[in-house]
Amino acid sequence: MAKYIIKRIIYMIFVFFIMSFVLFFLYNLIPGDPARAQLEPMKDKLTAEEYQQRYEQLRKQMGLDDPLPVRYGKWIGGIVKGDLGTSSVYKLPVIEVVKQPLKNTIFINVFAIALALGITIPLGIYCAVKRNSIFDKIVQVLTIVGYSIPEFIICLLFIYLFAVILGWFPVSGMSTANFKGTQFQAFLDRLWHLALPLGVLTIGSLGGMTRYVRAAMTDALHMDYIKTARAKGLKERVVIYSHAWRNALLPVITLIIGWFMSVFSGSLVVESMFNWHGMGKFYMDALSNQDYNVALAIQMFYIIISLVGYLITDLSYGLVDPRVRVDR
Repeated sequence: MAKYIIKRIIYMIFVFFIMSFVLFFLYNLIPGDPARAQLEPMKDKLTAEEYQQRYEQLRKQMGLDDPLPVRYGKWIGGIVKGDLGTSSVYKLPVIEVVKQPLKNTIFINVFAIALALGITIPLGIYCAVKRNSIFDKIVQVLTIVGYSIPEFIICLLFIYLFAVILGWFPVSGMSTANFKGTQFQAFLDRLWHLALPLGVLTIGSLGGMTRYVRAAMTDALHMDYIKTARAKGLKERVVIYSHAWRNALLPVITLIIGWFMSVFSGSLVVESMFNWHGMGKFYMDALSNQDYNVALAIQMFYIIISLVGYLITDLSYGLVDPRVRVDR
């Protein structure tokens, strides 16, 4: 096991550096000049000579005049040391800038993942056990419909129904402006604003996961060992949860771990529609403002999360299914 983990970590480091170079190269191909974009608001206040002098100083300060390999070396060296650079928009270290959007994304995703898993796993198991029943057919139709509708359409439907017509929840935002109250009341106010984006994220996750769990459980329930377990006189609950579900969990575990790792990633559509200041919206704002240090840092963070997720998935296979060995 230890040998396997070491080999995978070496592989992850290799992939990390390859992807870092590819991303750095691609970001430098994006049209636009970060130095000129930063000086644009001051253009009318400066003479042509002062503007040019400031522009050249800023390019030198940002290292934009160095060759691409030199810039990459400085950038990746800073990342290895924990220095992600400075935001050209906020004039603060990137780590400080991304803290709040990351907290907001984790806050909403923790609730969305817990709610989605709490619904999809029992629902998928029940549909597999009651396969071809009326309830199962209704769920299959609803999951196909939910899986097919684009996320922004669900956002619009939720806003129109629950915010405009019924008036139960606010249209957008993370909290009430100038809210006064206790910390607990402020938390409840934030949950009130969280309701609609949380509902959209949950609805968007139900279709695919429910069908995946149902398919895995259906296959498991038709295996010979299930017939043997029933022939032994075991209770149906024991057969389903101790025998069928554990074996069905192997193909499902990839999605489950992927969901848990996605707690750090933002949803651009949902965050933009509901004005939720999370990682997805923050990343697009960084690209729009040509704040490439922030955009690159977010991308590299996602790469690390993905690589760690793959490692955890591989190791989890051995824990779920004793037939799987990860010592090679």
